[in-house]
Amino acid sequence: MEEKKEYKRKKEEDVVLVRVLGKDIRGDIKIRSALTKINGISWAISNAVCKILELDKEKKIQDFEKDELARIEDFMKAPELPVFLRNRQKDFDSGEDVHISGIDLKLRTEFDLKRLKKIKSYKGIRHIVGLPVRGQRTKSNFRKNRKPSVAAAKKKG
Repeated sequence: MEEKKEYKRKKEEDVVLVRVLGKDIRGDIKIRSALTKINGISWAISNAVCKILELDKEKKIQDFEKDELARIEDFMKAPELPVFLRNRQKDFDSGEDVHISGIDLKLRTEFDLKRLKKIKSYKGIRHIVGLPVRGQRTKSNFRKNRKPSVAAAKKKG
């Protein structure tokens, strides 16, 4: 009978860091899960990138050469993915279906929230007040952002 190999994670000092799209990724992770560490890349997109670029999903990211990593970066800057996989369909500014990843995604969502707050839309107002935006219940959840009630304050004193 075959013995089970026990998984031991390598120490931080023993691992090579690989920089992809402005994100440092541990080198001992397989490429399909390593790509998901980047903002804007999900499992589905990671899988699609591996299939389109014909990459071995089981290969660790530190084993890829610089030109292969550059190829991945170039593809992710202007990905040729199906429309349903893209994260900004019918973009507000351009009206096109685009996919954004990395720090650009964080900036774009920040600008979207600022725009919603500025025009005082329903979603913008909910963001300003700190309430749930997408129709969740508020009676029992979302209490963490609240100030303590008057009754709770009187009990302490």
